[in-house]
Order: sequence, then C-alpha cells, then structure tokens
Amino acid sequence: MLLELDNIYKKYDVPSGKAPLTVLSNISLHIECGETIAVVGPSGSGKSTLLNIMGALDKPTSGSVIFDGKNLAEMSENELAYIRNTEIGFIFQLHHLLPQCTVLENVLIPTIPQNKKRSNEELQNRAKKLLGEVGLENHFDYFPAQLSGGELQRVAVVRALINRPKLLLADEPTGSLDQTSAHNLGQILIDLNRAENVTLIVVTHSHDLAKRMDTVYNLHNGRLEV
Repeated sequence: MLLELDNIYKKYDVPSGKAPLTVLSNISLHIECGETIAVVGPSGSGKSTLLNIMGALDKPTSGSVIFDGKNLAEMSENELAYIRNTEIGFIFQLHHLLPQCTVLENVLIPTIPQNKKRSNEELQNRAKKLLGEVGLENHFDYFPAQLSGGELQRVAVVRALINRPKLLLADEPTGSLDQTSAHNLGQILIDLNRAENVTLIVVTHSHDLAKRMDTVYNLHNGRLEV
C-alpha cells in the first residue's frame, strides 16, 4: 500500500462567527503501488484540496495520511519537503517552467538538492531519456517560449518524474490544452505510469482522461463516491 487516507476532514474557518466550512468529509482511500486513479467533480468541490493533502502540500483538519508507511502528521517540515522533492511528483494545469531556462535545465531543477547523491551525467542521461520518451528528443536546448502548450506540459511531466517519484499527482494536467494535445498527454501519462511503475492520481474535468484510469472517484458534497 503506497497511500492511505483514513477519515480525512478538511474545514476552513469563515468570518462572522459562522460554523467552519467543511470541504472534505470522512474520506478514506487506500491506494496501491502502480494504480491509476481519477478524481472528478464540479468546480469548488475540493478536488485540488484533496490532491494537496495527498501530496503533503496541505494538512487535513483531522484524519491520517500514511505515505509509504510513514505518517505525514508525525514528520517535520524538512522531512515533508524531502518527500515532496524525492518521492512525489506534481503536475499542474499551468506548466510553471522557468522562461530563462532551457527544456533540459527546467527538467533538472528538482535534482539540485540531490546532486551529491547522483552524478550530473546520470541525471542528464535520465532527463534526456525521459524527454525522448515524450517526443522531445530534439528540444533539449529550446526555451519555453519556443514550445507549444502541449510540449510545455510534456516538459512539466518529465520534470515531475526526474527524481523517480513513487507517486505522481496531476491537477487538471490537460485543462489548458486543445483536444488533440490533451488526448496525447493523457496517453503519455498512462505510458509513463507503466514504464516508470509510478502511481498516478489525476484531478480532471476531462472524461477522456478519467476513463483511462483504473478507478474513477466522484467528489461530491465533500465525499468520495465510486
């Protein structure tokens, strides 16, 4: 079991002394290594909040999150930062690439804290291999401004995978793409899930992307439904 969420609640305080706003309610979810999961639901239903809790970017109000046997609530901020950098990969709707860096440099940014553990040659070879797998083998020296939207997201996918994470979290990864680019990126995610043996969880409004996952959950009124 890679990720275990047990009785997760997330509440936010609201002004004027009103009762806290409950975004997530009694969510329990056990995810095995290599699974692919989609979380769908209307805007504002808490999908991104749930993904952020899974990725140790946010903490639940109550309940436990166990990642690879470790209780995230018992970890220091430095320990959580280390896990986010080395064991969890993040893909967002916007690529967040640095415009002044080349494709290869952008991909290698998450490896900077790990350079003492792996040689620069090893890291560059992995980056180039992954870029080749997503069809960007001739774009190492391009800058983000020279790429299409679909290419930018493919670079973001490779960047998320460069440190060999166990878990890949994608928040609306195809939301800013045209239909063809979105379909192609969805296939790339599935292919990399198999090739890298990485657990994949996507939050999406795309039915095309969701139906490719092993399991689809609907987040409605703060609760997950299959």
